[in-house]
Amino acid sequence: MKKLPIILATSVVRGSQQGESHGGIYLVDFENQAAKMMVDWDDSGIDFSGRGWDRGLRGIEYHGDEIFIAASDELFVYNQSFEIKRSYKNPFLRHAHEIFKFENLLFVASTGFDSILVFDLDSDAFTRGIYITKNPKGWKSQLFDPQSDEGPPMGNNLHLNNVRCNKRGLFASGLRTNALIYMDSDLNVKEYCSLPEGTHNARPFNNGVLFNDTKSDCIRLLSREGEESHFVIPTYPEDTLTHTDLDDSRIARQGFARGLCVIDKDLIAVGSSPSTISLFDFDQKKKVASVNLSMDIRNAIHGMEVWPYERLLDS
Repeated sequence: MKKLPIILATSVVRGSQQGESHGGIYLVDFENQAAKMMVDWDDSGIDFSGRGWDRGLRGIEYHGDEIFIAASDELFVYNQSFEIKRSYKNPFLRHAHEIFKFENLLFVASTGFDSILVFDLDSDAFTRGIYITKNPKGWKSQLFDPQSDEGPPMGNNLHLNNVRCNKRGLFASGLRTNALIYMDSDLNVKEYCSLPEGTHNARPFNNGVLFNDTKSDCIRLLSREGEESHFVIPTYPEDTLTHTDLDDSRIARQGFARGLCVIDKDLIAVGSSPSTISLFDFDQKKKVASVNLSMDIRNAIHGMEVWPYERLLDS
């Protein structure tokens, strides 16, 4: 039987107030069914007005011994003791979501500008920006310099929330793209495949596409032949949830699927609210394990990556 992973996860809290937690960073050990909050994002020094709609921490990536984690308008670098070593801002970084490392580059989904920002890990600087739009003739991309004053307008028309890159090219998607977008090295953009509205974390996987069908409260794998596998996101009895008395616009609803981590060719981890991480196995066609971090309905998982270091929860 395969050993279950340790996963590093971030959460965000919709509608939190000054002085309350805005989410945090967790290490979740599925083998031992243990979880530990490594960072509580409730620092009184946080710029409350600048943290975006879902206040908290988002995409995760590793570079050497360092951990890169995005907040709404800032890219933080942590050591393995979860101390902030440094951070980076940019005028075109707004409502950041997922981040992805490829070679020496970190790609950041800057949702508020319908853009992908490129951070060079060798020079420690944002070096390129890619503005993505759609018109009746199709998809279009425009390169801009994130260090200049000239760039795209703040818009959030596509709600880009996801980016991935490999030798084939760059892939991006969002709540309103209705597609997984593919971009080649010459920045030619086209639709890789169609997606339902309201998706998160779409990516090529096992000769198909894997994505959180957030509106339908499930995770789906669609093959090129049209075959589908899916798992329903877990939910809880209503009387076990907390903070349900707030206006609906300020909370993340139960079963909201966001956050996706591929562990191997069959096993994936999926995040949801209230903050829960579930492991699903496509080969066994079942949920393997699930860990809940909070019953606060506002608290939702955002970013997830398999923990690659030696540090354990009790160290």
